[in-house]
Amino acid sequence: MQVNEGFVTAADVFAWMDQHCTQAIQPGLGRMEWMLERLGSPEKRCKFIHIAGTNGKGSVAAMVDSVLREAGYPVGLFISPYVTSWNERIQFNGEPIPEASFVHWANQLKPLVEEMGKTGPGAPSPFEFWTVLAICFFAKEAFPWFIVWETGLGGRLDSTNVVYPLVSVITRIGMDHKEWLGDTLTAIAREKAGIIKPGVPVVCSPQVEEALAVIREEAKRKKSRLYEWGPDYRVIPGKWSSSEQSFDFQGIYRTLSNLSIPLLGEHQLYNAATALMTLEVLRQAYATVIDPEHFVTGLQRVRWPGRFEKVADSPAVILDGAHNLDGVKALVQAVKRHEPGNGRLFLLLAMMKDKQVTEMLEVLAEEADVVVATEVKGQARSLAAGELAGLLKKVKPELTVHAEDDALAGLRLVKGQMNENDVCVITGSLFLVSQLRPLLN
Repeated sequence: MQVNEGFVTAADVFAWMDQHCTQAIQPGLGRMEWMLERLGSPEKRCKFIHIAGTNGKGSVAAMVDSVLREAGYPVGLFISPYVTSWNERIQFNGEPIPEASFVHWANQLKPLVEEMGKTGPGAPSPFEFWTVLAICFFAKEAFPWFIVWETGLGGRLDSTNVVYPLVSVITRIGMDHKEWLGDTLTAIAREKAGIIKPGVPVVCSPQVEEALAVIREEAKRKKSRLYEWGPDYRVIPGKWSSSEQSFDFQGIYRTLSNLSIPLLGEHQLYNAATALMTLEVLRQAYATVIDPEHFVTGLQRVRWPGRFEKVADSPAVILDGAHNLDGVKALVQAVKRHEPGNGRLFLLLAMMKDKQVTEMLEVLAEEADVVVATEVKGQARSLAAGELAGLLKKVKPELTVHAEDDALAGLRLVKGQMNENDVCVITGSLFLVSQLRPLLN
């Protein structure tokens, strides 16, 4: 690929982004629309499956992607945030965007972004830059048949919401990002439901009634067919082990039996059912050919790092990026279900200041035996280890708590105390999981 004079490496791009992209979160679609219009509206060439939600959207995206690829379709995937490497945000057929492609499209966008900052609507955020770059890569280089398109924050004003998808998907909605999305489930659901487009079918994961009422109202207003958990599809749990769980799927179009996924936790069964209903909508509404064996194999092969990911045995070490109240509740249930041994539960924990910290700590402390509180270096939002440890002691005074501001040292501290029957869960922040995962594989 011929690269224009300018950036040579991804590091060059990141350094430039630090100077020319605003680091503040700035909801709104004006900057995205300004850039895409000047690029010739490349998003109109693509077929998107747009996914919003508080929890589960990444897992649903991974499952939809895996099954479609198993069925022989070229698939693009856009996710946020990344866990293992910077370029996994943008994937094509399961492979991260090559550095040469990333640099090439960054060079194409560079003059546009610099013009925006001087005479246009203002500098984009890094996520807006990533979003436009992904659209250019998919529309002008990779040419996927489908693009599985995950929102970043919210939905209505999220930078991904400049597309007109084949199907919209809304996963479980909970309390998170209250400073941007609102401090009630109704307000947050209204933002998530903002991805619903006129006449475009919508698949909805199990929701509390407050959120479901908003989604129903918006789907009705947009004249969009809504596929709900319960009346339109459901899952029948089967057997489970420490490495997989099986289930049957029952939908209005067909039943699929003896399915299994390597993603653990009961919540992943609901995510799998949501993914399957989404794929069924593609089959019914858009003549997408997906045979039963594609569902079976595609689900068996799905991988989603950092979500109840077991990286060691005897003693067990599990990575889980739960970072909100619903997420940690699902994590605790998954530990009880898949690691019900007689050993102690150790937590290596970091949390961001803007989360429901006390509420999450109450859930985690109830089950934990030993907690090592740590922090994420380079993240201004990260709670200091000592402060997090102090909050834990307030929640549960009798709990054994250590503070270690270096996450790697915290991991060593945990490993030094564990025996073969114990379980360690590294959680509270995807940033922490991302930092430690390369050291555990």
